Amino acid sequence: MDRREAAKNVVGVVFGAALLEPMERWLGDPASDHGDGRPSGVGYQEVGQIELVARMFREWDDQFGGGLRRKAVIGQLNEVSELLQDSHPAEIRRRLFGTVAHLAETAAVMSWDSGQQALAQRYYILALHAAKPAGDFAFAANIMAGMARQLLYLGQTGDALELIRVAQDSAKDATSTVRAMLYTREAWAYSKQGRISAFRRATDNAQEVFAAATPDEDPYWITYFDAAELAGTTGGRFLDLAHTNREMADEAAAEIESAIDLRRPGRLRSSALDHIGLAEARLIQGELDEAVRLGHSAADVVEQTCSDRARVKFAEFHQHVATFAEVAAVAELRERIGTLLAKPPTTI
Repeated sequence: MDRREAAKNVVGVVFGAALLEPMERWLGDPASDHGDGRPSGVGYQEVGQIELVARMFREWDDQFGGGLRRKAVIGQLNEVSELLQDSHPAEIRRRLFGTVAHLAETAAVMSWDSGQQALAQRYYILALHAAKPAGDFAFAANIMAGMARQLLYLGQTGDALELIRVAQDSAKDATSTVRAMLYTREAWAYSKQGRISAFRRATDNAQEVFAAATPDEDPYWITYFDAAELAGTTGGRFLDLAHTNREMADEAAAEIESAIDLRRPGRLRSSALDHIGLAEARLIQGELDEAVRLGHSAADVVEQTCSDRARVKFAEFHQHVATFAEVAAVAELRERIGTLLAKPPTTI
């Protein structure tokens, strides 16, 4: 992205104390719930159906990425929010708040993955406000981890690291898988800061905690964070560092290869990022032919997803291979990438 494009991406996004102070107050303030509206006929069966829909939308996003079904998610979010204007038994009310938190977080991820950064941040904050009356502090930590990831993507590394620490404070009783995910976010921030020792320490913590995970104890929303996701995330951060520390390209390639081997079928966005990352690692290693081959494999996957993140990452790879543009195979690949990126992704 050029400077104008980068500036456009952060318009309306809140940074610094304006973001972090409310997050820290959120952690300390008691939950508030003003549920004194008209009586409602919503029962446990209806709440269960609503929760099932929210889960379906999350799984759709995990699989495909991008803006697909975003409007449907927002429509469902509005409907559940309206239900909270009514009076309900405490357990139903808690579960409705939980559903609002899940739908808003999915809307945030979808908005971010469609390039709508300010809107994504607003949905993240809405999700966080709903998570407290839902009594789900582990999911609140997951929301903050998502917000931190967005900040890292936008280059706000210091804010991201502070937010990750707030998330870790709120997730002391979370499962090992959740805590391992948070360590990978911490490692990501250190890699962006070029703090290699801190990065390795956080990465080791993530792998150690993940090794002790008991998947049967995990909430459904963290099931995406499996061995493949851990390897892919770790490999991506080694890749960030490899641009200034070339010797780390070998570790990046090894981790990303492991992610590709372990990745569950149908995870298109993650698979696209894996293939792009491995192609980039091979380029840094000086394996131009392999980088080109992997670049075409990445294009095959990117063509199947609407993920803005995958497209931005592919645009970066397009620039990386420009040094070898006089090579016929590279020129052909760059032309294919350019044509692919020129087509706007479809959102629904």
